[in-house]
Amino acid sequence: MIDWRGTALGVLRGIRTGPAVTYGLIAACCLLFIVSPVSGLNPAHGTGDEVLAAQSAYFRRWGVVPAELMRGDPDALLTPFTALFVHGGWLHLLGNMLFLWVFGAMAEERMGHVEFALFYLGTGYVALLGYAMAHADSEQTLVGASGAISAVLGAFLFLFPRSRVTSLFPFLFFLPLRFPAWAVLVFWFTLQWLAARTAGSGPGVAYLAHVVGFSVGFLYAWVRFRGGDRVKTPAAATEGDSQP
Repeated sequence: MIDWRGTALGVLRGIRTGPAVTYGLIAACCLLFIVSPVSGLNPAHGTGDEVLAAQSAYFRRWGVVPAELMRGDPDALLTPFTALFVHGGWLHLLGNMLFLWVFGAMAEERMGHVEFALFYLGTGYVALLGYAMAHADSEQTLVGASGAISAVLGAFLFLFPRSRVTSLFPFLFFLPLRFPAWAVLVFWFTLQWLAARTAGSGPGVAYLAHVVGFSVGFLYAWVRFRGGDRVKTPAAATEGDSQP
């Protein structure tokens, strides 16, 4: 017989002592996506043209529209926060949540729950604002947590450069290979920067938001933890090996 009460208490105890903010952010993003018209799982949004109209209205209401934000519209000022919890599809959601799960836990452990929550929301806002400033005339809606998650990656690079991550590369037939975190994250940032130089303001991936978020996250960690709180020893850095 399964002791459900004991199991539940164990889960709650793990949340209290573990990366509660990281788990909470993942849960919030997933739950909001499931009930949204984007998931296709909520019959209340209808089908066909009805669900397409609902999706368009959903993105417009909760996403960032750079032109509106740059005009200082009161309703638009909060959208960089709400857009962090809105995703454009299943792959968009799962990709972001995977990176948050892999890198968020160790960053939260280093920063603490409250500081990590404020860091996530603040850097996410700045990342989306940076994109909006660069495309001030764009009416294209911007959604997703990738700006904030990019900041987490930047902070992780400074805090845990010697940790090792297992990565899958398509051009290597998806073989799982282990590399130092600094090599993987620098390579990832370089790809985002190169893509941002050629990307426009139309539909697609907002690479510039990734670049801004990563840079702000790294700078925050450098200013906040350069005095000695950074993980320096190989043993300590490899305790939380990551597998994106």
